[in-house]
Amino acid sequence: MRLAWLLGGLVCAGIGLIGVIVPGLPTTVFMILAAWCFSKSSPRLEQWVLEMPGIGPMVADFRAGLGMPKRTKVLAISCIAAAVALSTLFLIKPTWVRLLVLAVGLAGVSYILWLVPTRETILASREDNTD
Repeated sequence: MRLAWLLGGLVCAGIGLIGVIVPGLPTTVFMILAAWCFSKSSPRLEQWVLEMPGIGPMVADFRAGLGMPKRTKVLAISCIAAAVALSTLFLIKPTWVRLLVLAVGLAGVSYILWLVPTRETILASREDNTD
């Protein structure tokens, strides 16, 4: 089972690293999944993800229940919107594929908007609870 977690982590990390280059492909989500898989298979690789510049702190924040910074949420939603718009308007011809890309993009935006907490909101509510 440990090998399956390791392979899952490597696949997620690979997709996440490709996402650094490919617009619209999320990096952080796949690195969060990679860290989770590595936590069950390879502490060394889990630490590698957590120490990655830029990505590691976001993975740690997510694990701590802090969600995403507002700026990152806006950037992520903007990238998804741009990638979906370019794909559906210029790159994809079959209507059913356009609709599929649009649906997946809407699902991603919805997830980020309503299910991923905003870091600043969480921190402000924690401060209010300590006063």
